[in-house]
Order: sequence, then C-alpha cells, then structure tokens
Amino acid sequence: MPAALTTALTGLVFGLSLIVAIGAQNAFVLRVGLRRAHVLPVVAVCALSDAVLIAAGVGGMGALVDRAPAVLTVARVAGTAFLLGYAAVAARRAWQPTGDALDAAGGTAPARLWPVLATCLALTWLNPHVYLDTVVLLGSVAGTHGGLRWWFAAGAATGSVLWFAGLGYGARLLRPLFVRPGAWRVLDAAIALVMAAIAVSLLRGL
Repeated sequence: MPAALTTALTGLVFGLSLIVAIGAQNAFVLRVGLRRAHVLPVVAVCALSDAVLIAAGVGGMGALVDRAPAVLTVARVAGTAFLLGYAAVAARRAWQPTGDALDAAGGTAPARLWPVLATCLALTWLNPHVYLDTVVLLGSVAGTHGGLRWWFAAGAATGSVLWFAGLGYGARLLRPLFVRPGAWRVLDAAIALVMAAIAVSLLRGL
C-alpha cells in the first residue's frame, strides 16, 4: 500500500477516535437528524469546521494556541456560558415538553435554518476541547508524518465527513423509537446532562 494512502488511513482512524466520543456537538447533530431538520447544512458546517481546524493544526496553528493560553481561557468562559444555557433549554424541554419537539417526532414544524446553524457553530467553535483535540493534538501527530502530514490531515477530515454524515442521516433509524414523546424527554434529559458535564469540566480548567 502506498505510504500516502497508509498515512491518510491513519489520519482517518485517528480523527474518528477524537470525534466519536459523546459530546455537545454530536448530541446536537443526533437531535437534528432525528427531527430531519436541516441535516445537510448542519453536517456540512460540522465537517467544514473540522476541516478548517485540522488544516490550521497541521499548518502550525497548534503551536500558537499552545503558547497563548489566554485564547483558550476566553474560549472556556464563552463555552461554559453557552453550554450551561443550552443545558437549561434541554432540561426545560425534558421537564415540560414543547409542541415543537413532539411535532418534530412526526416530521413536521422544522426549526428555522439560521438559529439551527448558529447553535451548531457555537457548539463547534466555542468548545475549547475542539482546539485542544483537533488543532493541538491532531496537528502534533500529523507533524510526525513529515512531508505526508497533509495526507494525514485529509484522512482526518474525511473521517469527520463520514462520522457527521452517518450520525445525521443514520439517526432516522431511531425515529420509530422517538415517535413516543417520552423518548424525546429522555433524549433531552441526556443532552442536558452531557452539556452540563462538559460545562463543569471547562470550569475546572479555568
């Protein structure tokens, strides 16, 4: 197997290992996929954001972020505030289900595009873990591949596309379960817990 292809496959596996874990972004994409509301734009935003961050890391931005802790501190504060707010909204939906969530289980009343994309962008770019994992860690590992580091980056970016597309469009397989309102309440409660847990972890890092 050519060295370039081997490096790309290594990058794909490494990239998947970083994004498959349950997190704020994945929980949001899952909910969007279940509601069938703007899945393609959300998947595109997540995948393109990862590609930009991966390219920045491989291009040397990781070293700059590593040397400028103030950048991550600002991201932690902003990310914590946003995640706590989103957790509160999800918890409210779980405690008092809204017509929007229940209608979405039936495939109607989709959310408006721009608020959905704004939330997606915030969950992606206000999460300092994204910079630590994608820019710093992945960029550092890619650097060990020398002249093939961009093949590693291409593999990692491809992993992001495959993961988010699979999560967003594969969520429809769970839709029979989410016809029941109670399932949406459980999902929203789980999302609230995930968001709050991540927010707490960010606070501990301040």
